[in-house]
Amino acid sequence: MINVAVASGKGGTGKTMVATSLAWTACSEGLEVHYVDCDVEEPNGHIFLKPELESRRQVTSPVPEVDESSCIHCGRCGEICRFSAIVSLGNSVITFPGLCHGCGGCSLVCPVGAITEKGREIGLLESGTAGGIGFTRGTLNIGEVRSPALIREVRSSVRPAGLVIVDSPPGTSCPVVEAVGGADYVVLVTEPTPFGLSDLALAREMVETLGIPYGIVLNRSDICEDGASRIPDREKVGILAEIPFDRGIAETCSSGGIVSKAMPGYREVFSELLAGIMRECEE
Repeated sequence: MINVAVASGKGGTGKTMVATSLAWTACSEGLEVHYVDCDVEEPNGHIFLKPELESRRQVTSPVPEVDESSCIHCGRCGEICRFSAIVSLGNSVITFPGLCHGCGGCSLVCPVGAITEKGREIGLLESGTAGGIGFTRGTLNIGEVRSPALIREVRSSVRPAGLVIVDSPPGTSCPVVEAVGGADYVVLVTEPTPFGLSDLALAREMVETLGIPYGIVLNRSDICEDGASRIPDREKVGILAEIPFDRGIAETCSSGGIVSKAMPGYREVFSELLAGIMRECEE
């Protein structure tokens, strides 16, 4: 199984366009493909792949529940919690489930076993198929902040396939690290604007720190005259593909179409991109 994460330093670079086009291209070329939408705060891969969802379940995260009648108010639970999700004040213990990261430390250090854990719903996990493509997505509950826990559950629920494509959240924070962690290869999608290239530098630092090989897809490559030459140290990292600023791509995406499927001229672009990624993963 080859695990490829598609990520970006910023939102709006065309990450989902690339991920869904790669998934469709790989499937059309006979590969067993599973698309995983880990952009749980705003999943949109279903708009393009149009899957038939066959299963759904709520995902929970453990939070502490205190038996006040057993508690001796020693304060150890509050001392171990880095996020102040549980606080001992006088003769009472206050919990803040929204701050809890589910580590279980408070229950482990409680000397009298007054703290147990209960599940708190944080989001929805759904699976199905889109043609011949396996499909899994997570959707974070409104107002919930524990996206890494949901992403972890989404990643662990994926059925083995020849090629797993993970559509990651934008940025470089904890949710992205959770989504790309364990990937064999990361495709960083960017655009040659000052904002795009600034965030690309952060994304490159992230994947290099994680020790994951990566390459760059330059979307809207001709929006600036010097395009690819704006990428610092471009000789040190492969530019896998350059996709021009094309009104047809915008129209296809806005109507929920897959670019590599709806636009014959781009089928070859994504086929070559897929071949390049596979070569990188096999080296």
